[in-house]
Formats: sequence, C-alpha cells, structure tokens
Amino acid sequence: MEFSFYNPTKDNTIDNLKAKLFDEIQDALFVLTISANNDYDVPFINDAAYKMFEVLSDEMFTNTILSVYSRIDQEDKSSVKQSLVNSIKKGKKWNTTFRAYLPMKGLRWFQIKSKREVNLDGSISFYGRITDVSELKAQELQLKISEERFRFVLEASNSGVWDWDLKKNKVYYSPQSLKILELDVSSSLDSPERWNEIIHPDDLEKYYEGLYAHFENKTAFYENFHRVLTINKKYKWVLNRGKVIERDTNGKPLKVIGTHTDVSVQKEKELELIRKMEVYSKKNSRLLNFSHIVSHNLNSHAGNFKLLLDMIDLEENFAENRETMKYLRTVSNDLNKTIEDLSQIVNIENNTDIIVEPLNLNVYLSRVLNIISAYSHENNATIINNIPQEATINFNPAYLESVLQNLCTNAIKYANPKKFLIIEFNFFLEKGKKVLTIKDNGLGIDLKKYGHLVFGMYKTFHKHERANGIGLYITKNQIESMNGYVTVESQVGKGTTFKIIFND
Repeated sequence: MEFSFYNPTKDNTIDNLKAKLFDEIQDALFVLTISANNDYDVPFINDAAYKMFEVLSDEMFTNTILSVYSRIDQEDKSSVKQSLVNSIKKGKKWNTTFRAYLPMKGLRWFQIKSKREVNLDGSISFYGRITDVSELKAQELQLKISEERFRFVLEASNSGVWDWDLKKNKVYYSPQSLKILELDVSSSLDSPERWNEIIHPDDLEKYYEGLYAHFENKTAFYENFHRVLTINKKYKWVLNRGKVIERDTNGKPLKVIGTHTDVSVQKEKELELIRKMEVYSKKNSRLLNFSHIVSHNLNSHAGNFKLLLDMIDLEENFAENRETMKYLRTVSNDLNKTIEDLSQIVNIENNTDIIVEPLNLNVYLSRVLNIISAYSHENNATIINNIPQEATINFNPAYLESVLQNLCTNAIKYANPKKFLIIEFNFFLEKGKKVLTIKDNGLGIDLKKYGHLVFGMYKTFHKHERANGIGLYITKNQIESMNGYVTVESQVGKGTTFKIIFND
C-alpha cells in the first residue's frame, strides 16, 4: 500500500495510524485549554498518562488536572503553578520540572514541555508532553555528587587540574590550579609556553625529558617534580602528573589532562633532611679523620716522651741530662699545642648553641686587617675591598673573625716573593645565596696533586716556619657549622681564590 503525507486518503487510515503511534508513545500527551475567564479544560490526554501517574482513566477525566496536581510534591506545587501563570501572562512556552509521589513507584521526577497557542475566542491552548525523567535526574544527582567529591579531594589535597589541547595549543587551569600559583581567574596562563616560562631554569631539562618520554609512549603517564614561579616572585614545588587521552592516527598526542599538587612543604622538609644527612655524613667523616689524627699524634708524642725518659735513665752526667731535658721541653710544648688545636676543633664540633647574628662584613674585615697590618706591611700587600658597605651575613661573630683572619694570614704567609702581593675581596649573590671570595696572587696550590688535602688537618703544601696545617681545617669546620660551605680554586704561580657560600 502506498501512503502519501501530502495527499492523505479520506478514509480511516490516518486515524488508525495516529492511534497506533499514540499507543507506542511512553510519554503523557495532553491538550490543556485556559479560557479567557481562567477556566481550564483537558480536551485530550493519551492512555500513557494514566499509567504514568497511576490513576484510573475515569478519575483522570472526572477530576481533570487535579488528579495529577494532587500527586505533585508539596514544595514543587507553587513553582509548577507559577510557571503556568508566567507562560500565560508572558506568552512563553510552558516548560517546567517537578517531583510527584506515586502510589506504586514512589517519588518520581517529571518534565513538562509544551507549545502555546492563542485561539480565536481568546482562550490559550497548550499542546504538550510529560516525560518521566527520574533516571536522568538520578544520573545528574550522581554526577553532582561525584563532582563534589572530586572537588573536595582536589581541594583537600592541594591539587589543581589542567587540560592541554595540543591542536589549539591552549591549556585550561582549574581555579585550584590558579590558587596554587597565587593567580586570579583573569590572569593569562593559557599557553604551554607561558607555563614553561615560570618553571625554574634548573628544572626545565627534567621537565621536558619526562613529558616527551610519555608523549613517545615510553611511560604510562607523565610525572615530574619541579619549581614554579608564583605571581609573588616566589618559587613553589609542584608535583605535576599527566596522561595523553587522545592521539591521532600516527600516535601524535592531541590532548593531555593532568594535575599539579603543591608539595612545597613536603619538598622543603625532604631537602632539609638531605642537607642534614650530608652535614652529619661530613661530620662523621671528620670525626673518623679526627680520631686517626688524635691517635697518631698522641702516640707520636707519647713515644717521644718514653724515648727521652729512657735516655735520661741511661745518661750518667748532668750535662747530658740537661741536653735531653731541652728536647723533653720541646716535645712537651708540641704536645700542649696539639692538645690545644684538638680542643679547639672539639669545641667547634660540639657547640650546638652557637650564637648567630646579622654581621656587617666590612666591620669585621677592617678589624682583621688592622690585626694583621704589621704582618702585611712586611709583604707590601695591596688590599682591594669590593665588598658593599651595607653587606651583612648571619654568622657567629667569633667564627667570622677567625675565618677572615685565617684566610688573610694564609694569603700573606704564602705570598709569591717575586710579586707585589694583592688580596682582593668580593661579595655578591649567586643562586640566591650570599658569597664572599678572597683572592690572592700568591704561590698557589697544585690542586691536581693536593686538592683532596687542602682542608685536611696538619696538611701543608709550602715550606714556611709558621705553617702548621690547622688553620684551613678549623676555617672549614667553622663555616660548615654555620651551614655554609667553602671551595677553593688555585693555580701554581698564579694564586688562590677561596669562595665562601653562606646560608643566607
């Protein structure tokens, strides 16, 4: 049988077709008419409406729309009624959502969508449908709960979400991400290049290595610790994680999503722990070295004492005894000096309550230069002081004076006799740390040969009557006890530069 929507037959075919179609429709279809006197009528309602609202067909027509209205949740009744009134007055479609309690199914969600028409007699007709949207509402509620849980987890864990569209070369950052970076919503940070600009330069290489390793499918996901610069010009440590969720046919990444978490507190604690472990490791090494030196030196002195006392026992005349006693006095003095040096080192190692104050470098340098002025005058030393007048460091006063004095006297002690001695002092910032350098043009040290011994106890590299090899050892201990460190650069015949990096 041929059927044309444009030339329908006059028989009952169309009516039969409509009836069958209406029977298959699960939604409630209705026609609601409001007269000019605000009287309502329901000239049409399909059979699905009876089943949907669990009412009998005769009850539906007897009580008209009240049969449904009575089942609407009490909190939603006023909003449903108001939406109908607004539609009548403002000439808009009547669309609304409400809850209803049914005898069998219990609480259900329904949605009304209708078309509004004004009739010739001034009445208004609504041609609409009512749909059971309970499943959709349940899904929306579940999604909302999941979103709230996800948001809570992110906020509680200090994590932000980012979404990188590589096709558009744009990155979206969640509000929590912007909060981590101390940025407001209006701040421009939507390009990957902008993110690269705020990563600490020392962390860029590892950042790219981890990212491209994942892009090339070498890792299941991307993960990297790095520092980022906030709007307040301070660096924060973040744990950045990401995963490619879309690739083209060639495997090229198209979209990446991930999180970054503020781990500044944990990272600083970790770095501090590493620093302390390094300090303790160095202290243990120094302690082991110290014990060997004490054992060796005291045994040597004890052996000398025994030998001299044995000689006294064997000597018969007074003159020989006096000569041996002279040697005994020398050994005794050497022993006292050794014990004095070792005691000073023990005091540095054991002093846990070291007073630290902000000290002006120039004040202490001037004091030290005055102390050694006579000695430097003998060597015709020229002092070049490039330290700014306001330069200050946090240090122990006694230790600072001792460090400066040891390094200055070393420069004078090992001056090149063929040159006019020049000692130069410089102060600057390097990687956020305060640095002091003491440079001379003296004899220099062969670091390839003696580099590992420079700061050793009782290590000397030039013949000098006052050289005892203890000054640099003490200097290094004093600096490290202040959580700083010292390095040396030197060339034979050209001079030496000591570089002190403070913990400021």
